[in-house]
Amino acid sequence: MNLIKTIKSSIKKEFKDLKKEINGQGAAEYILLFGGVIVIAIAALLIYRQYFETTNSGLNASEDVRNVRESMNSTI
Repeated sequence: MNLIKTIKSSIKKEFKDLKKEINGQGAAEYILLFGGVIVIAIAALLIYRQYFETTNSGLNASEDVRNVRESMNSTI
């Protein structure tokens, strides 16, 4: 019975010490923040993928970039 009380008090002490320890909390928060940003960026790329591909939808980035470059070159 004494062994069980010793183990129980030891576990309680470890949990109290674990609650007090905050080292690495900031790093974990930054990792979660950057992970969230990466997930949002990937989701945006998947949503707007058709805009960046050459399609017949009338909206494509390559044609828009070419038009902007041509207009810039014609004004110089």
